[in-house]
Amino acid sequence: MIQRTIRGPPNAQTRSTSNQLTPKAPYKPAPAKAGDPRLVADLEALVEPTTRGDPEAPLRWTCKSVRRLAEALQQQGHQVSRSLVAELLNATGYRLQANRKTTQGDSHPDRDAQFGYINTQLAAALAAQQPVISVDTKKKERVGDFGNNGRQYRPQGCPQEVRVHDFLIKELGGAVPDGVSDLAAHAGWLSVGVDHDTAAFAVNSIRQWWRNLGRLRYPDATRWLITATPAPAKAAGGGRNGSRVGLWKRELQKLADEPGLDIMVSHLPPGTSKWNKIEHRLFSFISQNWRAQPLVGYRVIVEPISATTAKTGLTVRCELDTGRYPSGIVVSDAEIAALNIKRAEFHGGWNYTISPNTYPPNCAFIS
Repeated sequence: MIQRTIRGPPNAQTRSTSNQLTPKAPYKPAPAKAGDPRLVADLEALVEPTTRGDPEAPLRWTCKSVRRLAEALQQQGHQVSRSLVAELLNATGYRLQANRKTTQGDSHPDRDAQFGYINTQLAAALAAQQPVISVDTKKKERVGDFGNNGRQYRPQGCPQEVRVHDFLIKELGGAVPDGVSDLAAHAGWLSVGVDHDTAAFAVNSIRQWWRNLGRLRYPDATRWLITATPAPAKAAGGGRNGSRVGLWKRELQKLADEPGLDIMVSHLPPGTSKWNKIEHRLFSFISQNWRAQPLVGYRVIVEPISATTAKTGLTVRCELDTGRYPSGIVVSDAEIAALNIKRAEFHGGWNYTISPNTYPPNCAFIS
């Protein structure tokens, strides 16, 4: 934190020369130091975080702006102004600060062990030149002349005009960007959906990546490794490609049957969605390409994604997926029983392999 130093009285022997600054005006101590010794203490009591739980604290439920602080001090009998309050706050080490996101909530006891397991699987797959991908869905976007975060150079006085409210335009709908990040090739694939964000849509994005990019880069592949959404901390959690979602596994079974490859899946431990590599290797660069750009149509969404690059050599391909993916599909127990799935010894709910149904179930690969 940057601290402000209060200067003392200037040296009386100071002389103005060509190499020296002109002497400052005589030093005047702040009123808090002179005739109002309680001012600083009362000010700190108002802004001190420990007063938040005190029902008698006058600013408990109000914004701690310098104006409100000055008003509260005046009610206590102090003669202060907003500018003096700001000066005293700076002098006592207070600064305007935003929130810092550091608290992650409860941590699963096997969190570090799961990350270690994933790293071991990643290293083995990359060494064997097998495809390793990270998958997730980017935030759903509204299509239309809505404001977007960031700034762009435009002629002075001519900002991009956008809607005041972000209400969905039903005629235009929304866009669901679902991504695949190829960790070895440092390349990305995005399918921009126009319907529901379901497990079927997520798996189809992986299918399109394989058909358009994956099979060309990995002609000798025998298995894939997918790192996916964190495992749910609760029974009903996990998202559309969570470890407990039956539709996700059923669709992966269909996908495994098509090229005849084993699909190894490892879910991140609960509460670690921001650790998913696709967030930092792909989605963050797409957001930069969209800054201050209203997404007025699907073409404006798809083309900037396809043009996304980075100094590290990132390349991205993007296509519009106009397919329909109905929500609310229930997978039966019989369908789950028909899956050719083998669970790992370590957290088999988080780590499993789905093999083509043309293989005998006891031949499914798992390391």
